[in-house]
Amino acid sequence: MLLGATPVLAFETTAGAAYVVDAGTGTVLLAKNPDEPLPPASMSKLMTLYMLFDALRDGRVALDEPFTVSSRARSMGGSTMFLNEQDRPTAEELIQGIIVSSGNDATVVVAEGLAGSEDAFARQMTEMAKQLGMQNSTFSNASGWPHPYQRMSVRDLGILAEHLIEEFPEYYGYFAQKEYDYKDRSPANRFNRNPLLGLGIGADGLKTGHTQEAGYGLVGSAKQGDRRVVFVLTGLDSQAARSEEAQAIVNWSFRHFVEKTVATPDAPVVQAEVWMGAQRTVGLVPPAPLNVLLPALNDKTVEAEVVYEGPINAPVKTGDQLAELVLKPEGLPEIRRPLVAAEDVPLGGFVVRMKTAANLLFDKFINAPAEAS
Repeated sequence: MLLGATPVLAFETTAGAAYVVDAGTGTVLLAKNPDEPLPPASMSKLMTLYMLFDALRDGRVALDEPFTVSSRARSMGGSTMFLNEQDRPTAEELIQGIIVSSGNDATVVVAEGLAGSEDAFARQMTEMAKQLGMQNSTFSNASGWPHPYQRMSVRDLGILAEHLIEEFPEYYGYFAQKEYDYKDRSPANRFNRNPLLGLGIGADGLKTGHTQEAGYGLVGSAKQGDRRVVFVLTGLDSQAARSEEAQAIVNWSFRHFVEKTVATPDAPVVQAEVWMGAQRTVGLVPPAPLNVLLPALNDKTVEAEVVYEGPINAPVKTGDQLAELVLKPEGLPEIRRPLVAAEDVPLGGFVVRMKTAANLLFDKFINAPAEAS
C-alpha cells in the first residue's frame, strides 16, 4: 500500500458554479455547486441539438431535409440567423445556425419541426434529460430564453456534453466551426462565441451562454493527446472573465493531472484464498486495463486496498467478479473498480475436501476450551 505525500491544490474558480471532468477516466476534478438548478441561457441549446442529432440517428430527418419557418420563429429576438417564413433551412444549416450563430429562431424551427410545437418539444427535452441521467434539468423552451422553469445544473450540462461527444462523433465537428452566415444575412453574428477555439489548447466545443439572469457561461471541451476534459462554468460577470477562466481551467486540468495505467488483466493485483478449490488461491485482476488520473507531481504512489469476502468458495470461473479495488489518489475522489477471477478454479477432489474438513475439525479441537476436571 503506497501513500501519497503532496496534496493537490484545488482550482479556485470565480464562477458561481463549475464542473470539470476527465472524460476518459470519469474523474471529477472540480465541482462547485454542481447540482443546483440554474438558468442555463443558450447553453440549453445543447439539449435542442441532442434532440436533433437523435432524430438524425434514427432516420426521422436527414441532414439535407428542409424545415419550415413559422412567424413565431421569425419573430424571435436576441441572437438569430435572421430566418423568415420564405426560408427552408436544412437540418445541417440549422445545426450550424444554432452552434455558431446561437440562433434562437433556429431552435424554434427545430422544435416545431420535430414536435409540432415548442411546448411539446420542451416536454420531450425534459423527459430525454431524465433518460440521460440529468437529474436537475427542466425545460420550457428550445432556446434558453429566460423562464422560471428553464433550469439546468452544471453537472447535467457536463453529462449532456459527454453524451454529445460520445454518441454523435459524426456531428461533433460542427462545434469547432468558427464562422457561419446563413445566406450572408448576419455578418456581425457569423463568429462562434467560444473564446477557446483557435488558441492551440485542443478546444473543440461546445456552447456559450449569456443572459442578465444567468451571467456568462460556457460548456467546453478540449483534447490533448489521448485525454479529453469536459467543463462547465456559469455565473461569470463578463465575456473576458469567461474567456480567462475557461482557458485557466483547461491548462490546470491538463498540467496538474496525468493518466496512468495502474493494473492490467495479465497481472493479478492480489491472490485471494479459495475454499475447497483444486488450488488454494486465485488471482484477482481488472476486467480491462485500469487507467486512473493522478496528480502530476505525485503520480508514482497511490493508496489502495482490495475489498472482498473470503475465502472465496470454489468453484470459480474466469471473469467472475469477486472483489473491488479501492484507489484513493491524493486530493481526488475515491475510485472503485471491480476485480475478477483471472482463471478457473474447479472444486477440489475428494482428498482435497477431506483434508479441508480434517483441518477444520482439528482447528476446532485445539481451540476448544478445556473442560474443568
